[in-house]
Amino acid sequence: MNELDLLKDLCGTYSPSGQEQNIYPVIQSVFKNLGQISISDLNNIYIHKKGQSHGKIMIMAHSDEVFLVVTDIVSNGFIKFKSVGIDCKTLVSQEVIIHGKQDVHGIIGLEFLEDSNEQDKTQHFSEENLLIDTGFSRNYIEKYIKIGDYIEIKRKFVKLLNNNVSCKAIDDRAGIASMYFCAKELQSINHYMDVYFVCSCQEEVGHRGAKMATYDINPDIGIAIDTTFDGGAMGDVERENKLGSGPVICIGPNVHSKLRQKIIDIALEYNIPYQIEVEPGNTGTDAWDIQVSRDGVPSILISIPIKYMHTSVEVVNMDDIKNTGRLVAKFIEKLDSHELEGVFCF
Repeated sequence: MNELDLLKDLCGTYSPSGQEQNIYPVIQSVFKNLGQISISDLNNIYIHKKGQSHGKIMIMAHSDEVFLVVTDIVSNGFIKFKSVGIDCKTLVSQEVIIHGKQDVHGIIGLEFLEDSNEQDKTQHFSEENLLIDTGFSRNYIEKYIKIGDYIEIKRKFVKLLNNNVSCKAIDDRAGIASMYFCAKELQSINHYMDVYFVCSCQEEVGHRGAKMATYDINPDIGIAIDTTFDGGAMGDVERENKLGSGPVICIGPNVHSKLRQKIIDIALEYNIPYQIEVEPGNTGTDAWDIQVSRDGVPSILISIPIKYMHTSVEVVNMDDIKNTGRLVAKFIEKLDSHELEGVFCF
């Protein structure tokens, strides 16, 4: 399977925090010939590719996505909900699927504020003004939907110009697709360290899977692959990240300085385009928890730039996904006893 088809399958699978087992069949189907696969009690997915058994390197991308959850069923069958990670301004008029005893389709509508002027409506716009309209009565809805059920935003995978694609959950299914590319690149390589690819659970609600996986595996090196904000048109103007310009290598206290320089040297050696991003504090990624687990793990954060983060129309460039996987693969291929001694010796 190529990376585009895999990303489409991954994004088309609904896998919110706490329900990551939904994506396991897709990952198992593509990684089964690339390593030994297992799943933990709380839905971390591990793909172990043996090397020469001189230490362990862990590559991690999270498998969960931001989500909505039912909080109440009100009169006339309307459904109230809570958003986890999604800006409510992006939700008006979205089609959704409520996953209860059976799937129920609906539309998110904005409650009419009769006594408010236009300025008040804007100022008071919030999640409290949003309701899901299914067209069914309250009695009917209560047969199939309960408080706590997950709500999926319905969105098709779309190909765009310049090798860009758009869908929900590209954060961080793009990271999983890049790990797949990395694993294929390493398929015939007898690398020095054992490699553990991890599709982590519950990143969007506190990087919990990263803690669990790091304790399970106890790696010597950890690499988190996540997405970051594009800085181009309609993006975060304070960042210089651009779609199509390569993986973004993080600089900051969450990142081991010698490992970061090594990954930059690899990018230069193999003419892999890359970008730089500074994060002076919490990176808000799995790297934050990998670094401080057990007695500390030297860590790197490599990010894939995307547009419209945490919406149903996130946009990514396929070349960035492949170059991220290739960069990590070359990094692993070049590691040996001499390289490791140089990296860990300050």
